[in-house]
Amino acid sequence: MVSLYQNQDGTSGVHLIGDGTLHRMVLAVEKVRERLKRAATALEAAGIPYAVVGGNAVAAWVSEVDPLAVRNTQDVDILLNRSDLDDAEKALAPAGFVRRVSSGITMFLDGPEARARDAIQVVFAGEKVRPEHSQPAPSLSTVIVGPGHRLLELELLVGMKLTSFRLKDQVHLQDLASVGLIDHAWPVKYPPLLSERLRQILDHPEA
Repeated sequence: MVSLYQNQDGTSGVHLIGDGTLHRMVLAVEKVRERLKRAATALEAAGIPYAVVGGNAVAAWVSEVDPLAVRNTQDVDILLNRSDLDDAEKALAPAGFVRRVSSGITMFLDGPEARARDAIQVVFAGEKVRPEHSQPAPSLSTVIVGPGHRLLELELLVGMKLTSFRLKDQVHLQDLASVGLIDHAWPVKYPPLLSERLRQILDHPEA
């Protein structure tokens, strides 16, 4: 693969990228999907309530409308009841996952030597993800059974994204809006702060 670049002095150059670059990109995406599938299969087999949230949940919803609009993510986020955490650990251990707590975040590393980016991050249902958040994470009362795993219902997922409202959350909301899954009829579904945030996204999709 050939990549063109420009030096600070205005001259141009050519950078050769190894043939394995594309292959590594594909493997990285597949690794995340395989991790999600493995975890969901283990939780399903153990009968533990859960839902996929975060970027993978957004990708699943977007794919229902336009698969070409799906944005890949390295994050695997699972909504669990705190009371089920020990049972989840027992269910996930045979699948290779190791429970850890880092910086106050509960996660299941994909192996004892794995890094935090190679993990499943746990969000506890009914609890605030961060103390400063205006809303707690939703309960697991409304879950959609999707292909291979359970998803949080879209309205609740959007609420989580509006509550966190980091840059990547805003991008995920733009993705949902771009395929028509959320529109200007949606802000009334949420409290004033979240409603205003959603209007910002809908009114300025290019921002």
